[in-house]
Amino acid sequence: MQINHLERAYRYDGIDLPVPPHLAAEPNALRTYHATLYPAIINAEIVDAGVVGGVHVTEYRRAVGTKG
Repeated sequence: MQINHLERAYRYDGIDLPVPPHLAAEPNALRTYHATLYPAIINAEIVDAGVVGGVHVTEYRRAVGTKG
């Protein structure tokens, strides 16, 4: 049996976002940090995009809806 450790990547609108080591284990704090770069992330849906090229990818997808 072999254990492979996957890196995590966070993406928004096709852009890989930075993951500071001190926030890597805290998803809520990481989302808040990413929202400082792209404010729309606060309302975005978090989608597990699976493993791509040995990296576990999580995507923030913009919430689509109507106003009012």
